[in-house]
Amino acid sequence: MDVEKEYLQHHKSIRVCVDPDWAPFEMMDEHHHYTGIGADLLYLIAKRLNISVKVVPTSDWAESMRASREGKCDIVSFLNQTPLRDAWLLFTKPHFRDPNVFITREEHDFISDLHALKAERIVFPLGTAMEELIRKTYPNLKVITVHSEAEAFEMVSSKKADIAMRSLIVSAYTIKNEGMFNLKIAGQFPDYINELRIGVIKSEPLLRDILDKAIATISEDERREIVNKYVSIKAQTVHDYSLVFKIILGFIALGIILLWRYLELKKYTKELVYLSETDILTQIYNRMKIEKLLLSHTKNAHLHGAPLSILLLDIDHFKSVNDTFGHPVGDQILIQIASLLKVSLRENDCVGRWGGEEFLIICPKASLQEAYTIAKRIQSLLEKIDFPTHQHHTLSIGIASLIRDETAYDLIVRVDKALYNAKKSGRNTVCTS
Repeated sequence: MDVEKEYLQHHKSIRVCVDPDWAPFEMMDEHHHYTGIGADLLYLIAKRLNISVKVVPTSDWAESMRASREGKCDIVSFLNQTPLRDAWLLFTKPHFRDPNVFITREEHDFISDLHALKAERIVFPLGTAMEELIRKTYPNLKVITVHSEAEAFEMVSSKKADIAMRSLIVSAYTIKNEGMFNLKIAGQFPDYINELRIGVIKSEPLLRDILDKAIATISEDERREIVNKYVSIKAQTVHDYSLVFKIILGFIALGIILLWRYLELKKYTKELVYLSETDILTQIYNRMKIEKLLLSHTKNAHLHGAPLSILLLDIDHFKSVNDTFGHPVGDQILIQIASLLKVSLRENDCVGRWGGEEFLIICPKASLQEAYTIAKRIQSLLEKIDFPTHQHHTLSIGIASLIRDETAYDLIVRVDKALYNAKKSGRNTVCTS
């Protein structure tokens, strides 16, 4: 658009506030250069818009937040959207997603429900979105704040805090690079994935729209390449040949240490992969994984001219279940329904938790009529389940089949409308789009 081109001609440089200590997402190197996953994504966006970015120097994240509120920067490059931040920032669409996990010492039990913990200490770097959410939602926890990521992990490692809750990538990166092998990943925070965005000061809505268009051009391969750059292990070579004997002994000792570290890391690898793709409560795919599968199946369906249908399911009146019987009973119902969905599908179908009490089912090579048959079979099987509430629980289901030249996003919009119509029609119904 002409107005966007004109804007970029008059704004060749934008000021950015960053978190100087959030490795590997954002950090300032020894030369005071902005680097990290978020930095590389921002530089990629700036390159596509033919603009430059100027980092506003700050000592920590709290100072960066103050600077953005005071209008000292045009954007904040890598953060979650929260109601508090909506007061002074507009937000782009997410340009990076990463789940949150609980970090504890080895001896701590697996965490399935934060409400069940009594007076445990949870630590956050000051001013994070997670701190804001936990303070509001889990008053049973004692919140401790520190000034850096490293301090948060060290507090847990040294028993000065019981839990840290950080992103999966930050947790894996820190545990590996700091050698904190007395720590483990003890669960995943349900229903909340870091959807990292660019925050734009409210006086610049056009800049937000321009950034959104640039973000849409970033491919998954480009994101993967950026992530791999920061999680790779760099080896150093020793060249002091006058100390050959000591070096040999040193390498033997180093080899033992590296072998031990390798065995420890190998123990966590499967768990990290599992946590990155799985909803811990229901043991089915999480939102991030099911979205990736939908994009892949949509691409294949268009490529081969094959049908593709999806179902979006919502548990009817689920809020009243939590209000009446409590969250543990609500969780049990979610687990039972997820198990039913897994056994109700065809061999190549896949199911994931879309969010809260919603589930998404992808049915490759299925027509609208075949998807409808699957939906009715699910509703029929649901009637036979004995729930802990001793009540009958139902599902509203929306169905949509992929049409020519339609994107995965457009397909989701249509199936969401179909689900809305099913609920509007009295619930416990199936509607197609």
